[in-house]
Amino acid sequence: MLYILRTLIRRLPGVVIKAVPLPEPKTEEGFGTRVKVGEICRNNGFKRVLLVTDKTIFSLGLHEKIIESLKECGVDYSVFADISSEPNLTIIDGGISKATDCNADAVVALGGGAVMDSCKMIAAGVRLKKQKSKSLLRKFLLVPKKTLPIIAIPTTSGTGAEITVGAVVTNQKGSKTATVVVGLDVRGVILDSELTVKAPSKITCACGIDALSHGLEGVVASVRVPAEDMKKSMECVKLVLQNLPIIINEPQNVEARQNMCLAAHYGGNAINKQLAGYVHAFAHSIGAKYHIPHGNAIALALLPVMSMQKSKCQKRLAELSRYCGLADESASDAECCDKLLVSIGELIDLCGFADTKGIIKQSDYKSLARAIAWDSINYSPPVVMSNRQIYSVLDEINRKREE
Repeated sequence: MLYILRTLIRRLPGVVIKAVPLPEPKTEEGFGTRVKVGEICRNNGFKRVLLVTDKTIFSLGLHEKIIESLKECGVDYSVFADISSEPNLTIIDGGISKATDCNADAVVALGGGAVMDSCKMIAAGVRLKKQKSKSLLRKFLLVPKKTLPIIAIPTTSGTGAEITVGAVVTNQKGSKTATVVVGLDVRGVILDSELTVKAPSKITCACGIDALSHGLEGVVASVRVPAEDMKKSMECVKLVLQNLPIIINEPQNVEARQNMCLAAHYGGNAINKQLAGYVHAFAHSIGAKYHIPHGNAIALALLPVMSMQKSKCQKRLAELSRYCGLADESASDAECCDKLLVSIGELIDLCGFADTKGIIKQSDYKSLARAIAWDSINYSPPVVMSNRQIYSVLDEINRKREE
């Protein structure tokens, strides 16, 4: 019955997402460009801003150049550095109170996906003062007059959360809740590679594979988009394949770091326009079940899922392979597709993700399949997998790690 339901509504998420107004921020790129935040705020007429970050970033002093920039441009500021890796309603309440108390007319978000998602909810909560914070965690959160403006400065190159309309927050029951913020006002994005240079290798790799999955799933998604958006998804994949290996061998390579910032940004555009797919449905379900970090779970699921879908979307994968320079124009679609998947596998191996063989227990297949099926309803995959196909992918994930 669930399979029939998913088949009937498979195109609905793509229709719905096209009805959601998307942010159109002005983007600044380059090493050290976060020093422009004060100028951006001044040009937008912001008088008082709330700088939101997490304790680690604050302790590293990565916020200091931002504060200096705000001071130089005469912009008052307050700092809220209480964001955790898994933000909850208590944290969101604290951020809303801080923004209200300092009478902020904008939020500066400095951090990874958790900070970005928290800022979306804080910026929405300030506008919806009459609503309790727990009521903000609904499937679609409508903010009639838009959220408080946000200047987003990502410190990782993976999620693309600086522009995505979705936010994930832990609810009062301890479960993660995904919300689409309708009316999100991201006024500016600063892609500053200086913030990523000192990131640990395992974080860089996990984020890079996450960005790669966003681009890949955008390319094969069932939802149709303009050529410009498809090109961004393809460019996302190309940038990751070309630049993540460089960073692994040369962590201080600024050009490659900046390219990865752009790749993640394009991946965020893919999430907004084409949504995700089964790679994320598998990664979410396996990650939650076995407490595997998101990037690692993506690495586990990526090749098995793409291999399962290969016959359905071979032409697009072949086009992507040629776009990335992995195959000659004269090569057949099948050859091009295989070369792309081989390159992805080599990159995953180069990233050195921890061996997780045997992590998926066959006794969990039924519950995992149901979780994966339900999660996939939110996305736009090129195929609808039956339970048998989901079991087959789970088998392949285990085989892959055992080889």
